[in-house]
Amino acid sequence: MNNNKLQSKIRERLSTMPEKARRVAEYLLISPLEIAFLSIGEVAEKLNVSKAQLVRVARMLDFNGYATLKEAVKSSVVSQLAPSSLIKHESKSNILSNICRLEHANIDETSINLSSEDITQFCKKINDADVIYCVGWGISALVAENLYTRLLELGLRGVLMKRGSTALIEQVRAVNFSDLVIVCELPSYVIEVTESIKHAHEKGAQVITITDSPAAPVCQYSDVQLYVSDSTTTFGSSIVSAVFLIHVLTSVLASTLGEKVQTALKAQLEGLNDVRVYHPTYGLKY
Repeated sequence: MNNNKLQSKIRERLSTMPEKARRVAEYLLISPLEIAFLSIGEVAEKLNVSKAQLVRVARMLDFNGYATLKEAVKSSVVSQLAPSSLIKHESKSNILSNICRLEHANIDETSINLSSEDITQFCKKINDADVIYCVGWGISALVAENLYTRLLELGLRGVLMKRGSTALIEQVRAVNFSDLVIVCELPSYVIEVTESIKHAHEKGAQVITITDSPAAPVCQYSDVQLYVSDSTTTFGSSIVSAVFLIHVLTSVLASTLGEKVQTALKAQLEGLNDVRVYHPTYGLKY
């Protein structure tokens, strides 16, 4: 069983598992390296569960026992180790082929995970919010900024929150109960992001999460969870499918805003004709 299939199976069954089993399953999603290389006793101690509990979870996932599950996890993670070694030994054409294959798979899996109900909820919460906060850290901040830019183009009141001269936990103090917080959180998961989203949630704000897994700590505070696939052989996470998701969501959102969005788009078009900024001869797009 490859890594994507194993993760999909865990996600499908996560919500039906009892609390201790769920803790083990979430650990499988976020720490496969430790599952692969620690002993059953070490994993049980880390999670404060019994060895028997680990065996039960393995059987819930259709494995004969924990050893079989561990072997499957080990096989999947070993193939993703040492990306620098992979680059060194493969030809440039193979690297290109692998990257294209993975990114197509990322987009396909993200599309499959996105339901019409998710899109409807996203649009409704955007429309109901006074202020929309777009939150991200590290590479996830690139996704948050992409969303923030799209909202500005649509004439919506957005605020970009990322690590800068002030910490996120300070910036989130401005969030009110009538606001919406949309956070992108790809691994590695950041404690300050989790604490900031928890604070916004406690203030009554609605929260939408864009993550790679339901095991992401921010998910426990979200009202809508959107999942993206971020597999890559070269860097920690790919943001291609996350940007794709933003493109889909904001495109549908634009179509639902009707006349409300026309004024904003007209102003955007006028800005594109500012010859102090753009070269109109070469075509104008936003």
